[in-house]
Amino acid sequence: MRRIAVTGAAGRVGTLLRPLLRPDVEHLRLIDIHEPAELAENESFVQADLANLDEATAALNGIDGVIHLAGIASGIDMNAILQANVLGTYNLYEAARINGVERMVYASSNHTTGFYPRGEVVSPLDPMRPDSPYGLSKCWGELVAGLYYDTSGIRTLSIRIGNAGTYPNSERAIAIWISARDLAQLVRIGLTHPLIAATVVYGVSDADEKWWDNDLATRLGYLPQDRPRDHARIEQVAEGQVALTFQGGGFCEYNHDGDIRMRDAEGLVKGLETVS
Repeated sequence: MRRIAVTGAAGRVGTLLRPLLRPDVEHLRLIDIHEPAELAENESFVQADLANLDEATAALNGIDGVIHLAGIASGIDMNAILQANVLGTYNLYEAARINGVERMVYASSNHTTGFYPRGEVVSPLDPMRPDSPYGLSKCWGELVAGLYYDTSGIRTLSIRIGNAGTYPNSERAIAIWISARDLAQLVRIGLTHPLIAATVVYGVSDADEKWWDNDLATRLGYLPQDRPRDHARIEQVAEGQVALTFQGGGFCEYNHDGDIRMRDAEGLVKGLETVS
């Protein structure tokens, strides 16, 4: 962990992670379209739009590893998502290949599997079930990571981040929240662990509710330090039946007709025993 780039460094998650990662690295190169506040002595800023391959390639010159946080973190504007999350992620990997970067940590999302019911435990080996255009773009990013390992040997830890807010503010957030220091721990694993190829884990602290099987993260050495319920500040938020049924919460309501549907691992109608 010598010269590490952080894309989307001016965003909320980047701002939380920077002070925790600075002591571990020789230099942090902060990449964003907006300049982050209060650069430290071992930080520098490069303004770049990752939708532009030339800018992305120049930004990664001389870099050993990348923490990819940039992108649109919510919303349903597919044109914007295509530029930032889809094209931006592809260009970043191509820029990494051109520059000989060997390590990536990709900020994926729990919304890659948001249409699993809340009562079901999901592992990274289960099929993706994105809950929104945003979740769909994060599925794309994980697949890009796999492609670039197979073709170029770039090693990626994709972290399906749950809720990375300052504190969990709802019962759903309590089930999926990850503290900044626990997320920083996973980032360090992603940048250094020798067995990572194109690996996917969930980014969650030591939650009492177990929505996800994170055994792989544990085997890689992840030992979360925080319990979400200890940090909770509950705010009353009204949720519809669709949001309450599925792990993705409100994201699942986009274009949803209100009919609750279930399917099994084979993609068949769940509970259907006979076909007439």
